[in-house]
Amino acid sequence: MGKLITLALLGSLACRLLTGHWPWQFWQKSERSQKEAQARALLGVAQAATRAEIADATRRLIVRVHPDRGGSNQAVHAATAARDVLIARLDRIEADAK
Repeated sequence: MGKLITLALLGSLACRLLTGHWPWQFWQKSERSQKEAQARALLGVAQAATRAEIADATRRLIVRVHPDRGGSNQAVHAATAARDVLIARLDRIEADAK
């Protein structure tokens, strides 16, 4: 058991020295991917959603949560922020493809 712990410790240190990250940091989702997942959940779109699908989902959500219909400004801002996060993701993908 002691040898296994020693090997795990040495492996972790080697990973840290070679990559600059601890091994468990690779298992965690990045902050950007967490924000994208929250935005997709809020808008109710798939990961492979197009710009048109994102815009339609945003429009539908804003209609439901608009202050004139009993919603709040905060909910409208959350919807537009979610749209901006997902559109920025699409822009990054398009830029990487070029």
